[in-house]
Amino acid sequence: MIVKSTPDHHDDPDDTGDPRVTNLVLVVVFVLVIAAGWWLVDALLEQRRLDDCAAQGRRDCGRIVVPPR
Repeated sequence: MIVKSTPDHHDDPDDTGDPRVTNLVLVVVFVLVIAAGWWLVDALLEQRRLDDCAAQGRRDCGRIVVPPR
């Protein structure tokens, strides 16, 4: 006996959602991932610069923020 499986097709238009909303969500997630990657690379480069400076024996490697009077 051969049993053929039939795919479950639902013709309900509410299941698919609006593709514009889906695309917008994907674009926002993509932009957030790019921004997080940019921040991470910048932080790693800054840390490398500080490590290189400290390894050379310098004393003025870090930024000193002086509050205004």
